[in-house]
Amino acid sequence: MKSIINQFPELNDQQIQQISRLGELYREWNQKINVISRKDIDAVYDHHILHAMAIARFVAFEPEAEILDLGTGGGLPGIPLAILFPNTHFTLIDGTRKKITVVQAIIDDLQLKNVKALHQRAEETKHKYDFIICRAVASLEKLVAWSFPLLKKKQRHVVPNGLITLKGGDLNDEIKALGRGHYVDLEPISDFFDDPYFETKYIVYVQH
Repeated sequence: MKSIINQFPELNDQQIQQISRLGELYREWNQKINVISRKDIDAVYDHHILHAMAIARFVAFEPEAEILDLGTGGGLPGIPLAILFPNTHFTLIDGTRKKITVVQAIIDDLQLKNVKALHQRAEETKHKYDFIICRAVASLEKLVAWSFPLLKKKQRHVVPNGLITLKGGDLNDEIKALGRGHYVDLEPISDFFDDPYFETKYIVYVQH
């Protein structure tokens, strides 16, 4: 928790309380449903919540912008970002109902008014969004195929509308598989956070 406050000193008291409570909720829910790797739950703040918040180092979401967290799992990266950007609208979807049940319970507990959770697959989604975000969901090729039809044409950010995903390891093959015509930006998270955990972690942005 301390690392989050150090990295985001602009957080107000309510946001700090919500993030602190979020870690507690993940511990509680993880005893019932495995939403975070059990062997890593003790590092929930640094390896999961802070990891999700890294996206804020790449783009600051505008008020009234609409963001889709695709395959949200236990609510990452959507919930930490929704706490960070309380005036931005977040929709969190997942094809597994029990995970969305957990996400909804967390949203209710934290009293987040800017988040909705839906038991839905990307292919069933009709609404358009400024950005699609996700964390360790699928290959870039699949993510682009699911995401690009859901992006708005109208731009409201300095960074053009696109896919922002958190990934780790060697991504060269995945980027090559996209073929020509895709602009891909790879941002090492170790440029923002000095924890050794982030040395092989990236923010991957693919422009529509």
